[in-house]
Amino acid sequence: MNKPLRFRLGVGALVLVLAGCAVGPQYQRPATDVPASFKEASMSPEAAKRWKEAQPADSMERGRWWTIFQDARLNDLEEQAMVANQDLKAAAARVAQARALTRNARSELFPRVDAGFGPTRQRASNASQGLPEDASNAPLTLWRAQASVSYEADLFGRVASQVDAATASAQQSQALYRSVLLALQADVAQAYFLVRRLDGEKALYDDTVELRKQTLELIERRYVEGDISELDVARARTELDSARSQSLGVDRQRAIAEHALAILMGKPPADFGLKVQPLGQVAVGIPAGLPSSLLERRPDIAAAERAMAAANARIGAAKAAFFPRLSITGTAGFESAQLGDLFEWSSRAFLLGPFVGTMLSLPIFDGGQRQAGLDRARAEYEEDVAIYRQTVLNAFREVEDNLSSLRILGSQTQVQETAVQSAARAAQLSQIQYREGSTSYLDVIDADRAVLQQKSAAVLLYGERAQAAVNLIRAIGGGWGTVIPDVTTLATDTVGRYSPKFNQ
Repeated sequence: MNKPLRFRLGVGALVLVLAGCAVGPQYQRPATDVPASFKEASMSPEAAKRWKEAQPADSMERGRWWTIFQDARLNDLEEQAMVANQDLKAAAARVAQARALTRNARSELFPRVDAGFGPTRQRASNASQGLPEDASNAPLTLWRAQASVSYEADLFGRVASQVDAATASAQQSQALYRSVLLALQADVAQAYFLVRRLDGEKALYDDTVELRKQTLELIERRYVEGDISELDVARARTELDSARSQSLGVDRQRAIAEHALAILMGKPPADFGLKVQPLGQVAVGIPAGLPSSLLERRPDIAAAERAMAAANARIGAAKAAFFPRLSITGTAGFESAQLGDLFEWSSRAFLLGPFVGTMLSLPIFDGGQRQAGLDRARAEYEEDVAIYRQTVLNAFREVEDNLSSLRILGSQTQVQETAVQSAARAAQLSQIQYREGSTSYLDVIDADRAVLQQKSAAVLLYGERAQAAVNLIRAIGGGWGTVIPDVTTLATDTVGRYSPKFNQ
């Protein structure tokens, strides 16, 4: 074997050996403290059994958790919001951007090939050619047609680490999309239940206004007959006007809530309306799942974990900056002083090696720039680790908060319904006693106010139970499986620009 061939084989073998010398740290998800069960699961054996099963009904589509409320209008609103919401479209666009950056980073793994054609006209100085100062030295036109190839051998994993970082960032963007999607679904459900709760309050005040109008008519007849003084008439009118004022206040709140729901639907408030439908009791059984499954189906936790993976990969890229870089370049083509002779065999030319600088570069001194880059990459990783662990803790708190809220609100609603019945009975007795003249109208007013307050509190509890149910679903990541739902119906605009398909 001749020496040039042995030299080329030796260089090739060295390149292959060095190419396997990746210097980046191996990524492992940091450990977190995960309880064996939720605290609320210990409140009753039945609750513990339900929460640990955490299995979806066979007839329920994964991800469309709002169907458990069995409300056709809510189902329709959710579907419309996922198509038209602008925040969701923006999140989908961010996913497309992240995927493009991944493709851009991956392109550095391959050689770059370019082609060019054109003339250059130049005149070298007489001094550079060793000619007398007054010697004839005509300009030269040189035609070139050539292809060039450039490639950086990824000796120490710098490019591979950048690809890993970009890939993890794209996965983070995908998880953030799911987080925006889940938040949108929950916000639509909460806004819808708020409007319906206000409808319930409106119906309550409408009944109160009608009742007080009838009471005022009775008081006025008794006043005309001389049975009572004008003071009772004035008090009855005050109570009627107060109820009317409170009813108008509910109208204002409902209008604002409906406008907020319209924006979630991607519509101007003028083009959206929701018919009046008072909210009743909302009681659904929601399996919360084991705490460990929370780490897999919460999209914000998945996003925080992918951010850690990207930061870990960037540490590898920063470490690789301390090691040599091998850049291979070459050109081949034709060049000639005459265009007609450009593609003659005698016009062929080639260049192997860097155009400027050296093929193999070794960093020696940079004033601490590379070390600062490595320190920054490590600090960013530590920050992402802390964010991840805090996100996990917040997730556990949110689940516990809403589990306890549902449990306590269930008992509170039962007690409140008893209070409503007692207040209604007291109001009925006060009316009878007033007609008989055994009590003053102030007692009737107090009893009537108590009924209104207790009924209003009951309607408020209905709304809070619905809100707590939605919040719990949001806290466990939506759906009933152990992973994030694979939602394939994503936001698109009128020309279908943003419709990425997310795979598990």
